[in-house]
Amino acid sequence: MSNAKASKDIIMPLLSLKNITIAYGSHTVVHDFSLELKKGEITSLIGPSGCGKTTILRSIAGFEKLKRGMMTVNHELISDANMTLAPEKRNIGMVFQDFALFPHLNINDNICFGIHHLNRTQQKQRAKELLALIGLSGFEKRYPHELSGGQQQRIALARALAPKPNLLLLDEPFSSMDIELREELAKEVRQILKHENITAILVTHDQNEAFAMADNIAVIKEGELLQWDSAYNLYHQPNSPFVADFIGQGVLIDGLVVDENHIETSLAPLKGLVPNGCDVGCRVKILVRPDDILHDDCSPRKARIVARNFQGANYLYTLELKDGTQLLSLVHSHHDHAIGEELGIVLEIDHLVVFSPICE
Repeated sequence: MSNAKASKDIIMPLLSLKNITIAYGSHTVVHDFSLELKKGEITSLIGPSGCGKTTILRSIAGFEKLKRGMMTVNHELISDANMTLAPEKRNIGMVFQDFALFPHLNINDNICFGIHHLNRTQQKQRAKELLALIGLSGFEKRYPHELSGGQQQRIALARALAPKPNLLLLDEPFSSMDIELREELAKEVRQILKHENITAILVTHDQNEAFAMADNIAVIKEGELLQWDSAYNLYHQPNSPFVADFIGQGVLIDGLVVDENHIETSLAPLKGLVPNGCDVGCRVKILVRPDDILHDDCSPRKARIVARNFQGANYLYTLELKDGTQLLSLVHSHHDHAIGEELGIVLEIDHLVVFSPICE
């Protein structure tokens, strides 16, 4: 391979979605959606139910037609408004939430189901490699009903990886499992995909799954991409009130701009960069996360506890200021305070996130 071609392969995306629009009759489900993934990248699509996540995944797989826009994989057109390449010709693997393993086939035959073009020896070798990769060596002759849910999901992943697909699509693959197992599996699957250098898209409702598995996360609302970014940036630098509210926990409190570096709130005067175009007198919303509000019994600033949620190592307290503004605060659980008590608080807002100026 020449240096020029190698450089091109590094730069060019493996998957490109350009301004795709998907509709069912007159109802548009996905609006002008664009995304690019390089080889080996993992992304996640998250958003409320009905936002279009699964529709996008199905269109990449070849099960939904495009009304507008285009899709390419490995620089080759797979869909546009005039054509849809058949799913079996796309070399795209899928992992479903119900595993979809064949109960009458043993684990070896389940994994080998999509690689019948290989001879029997090659099939057995590929299955052996994948079982070692997912930590289930020696399970070849077992049947799906003999495995736990987590083990079945690993087998479903191995089966999807067996043909060495260009792209892997995962549709709510951990949704039937408990929370701890979901996050553990998400981390394991990430390691496996990175080991195989597989490009993948995860659809999930669980942002902790997305955080554990994806390099970048696309937040979708009503079929539109609002922000595609790292988990860190989505949490600390959301670009809209919706993203701020959807990712992590927090509240939006009212503020009034008093100059270019200061905002007055019922919580306290806050210092930070005010958005461009927002002059003195603009009413704004400021994002306050639970980790921005620290507990300090000696603080003269108090807030009343109106709800509390025990989370093991921490309590998540819902606090109310005198004007009715509510905040969240994450406090070590050995500070056990009752509803109705006054809690001393200290602000530690290192970076102001300010939205929606409404100027008088």
